[in-house]
Amino acid sequence: MPAARATETGSSRLLRAFTWIAIIEACTWAGLLAGMYLKYIPETTELGVRIFGTLHGAAFIVYVFLTVLLAIRLKWRLGRTTIFALLAAVPPFMTVAFEIWARRTGRLPQPTAAPSPTPAL
Repeated sequence: MPAARATETGSSRLLRAFTWIAIIEACTWAGLLAGMYLKYIPETTELGVRIFGTLHGAAFIVYVFLTVLLAIRLKWRLGRTTIFALLAAVPPFMTVAFEIWARRTGRLPQPTAAPSPTPAL
């Protein structure tokens, strides 16, 4: 009985960690999206993108790691694990597709080229 209880406790801690990292991942994703929108407003910086992009990247890696740990611990079938992994991967790819579409249709300005540090000859 104690071994079953220890496994149950370990699984419940893992599920709690998974829930929290999923919430953190969603919040940093929302911050990243807001930062991506704000960077196109004149006189703003890309600081939000840098901060939330870094936080979201770290949260995403931990989220995928915890998904794999849960799959192993709870003996999920490969199908369920694959669905979770694909759902986690959709938002970044959709953002890239949206940004390409918005640039092509003129809804977002084209990125400006950074000035060259060396003078042109």
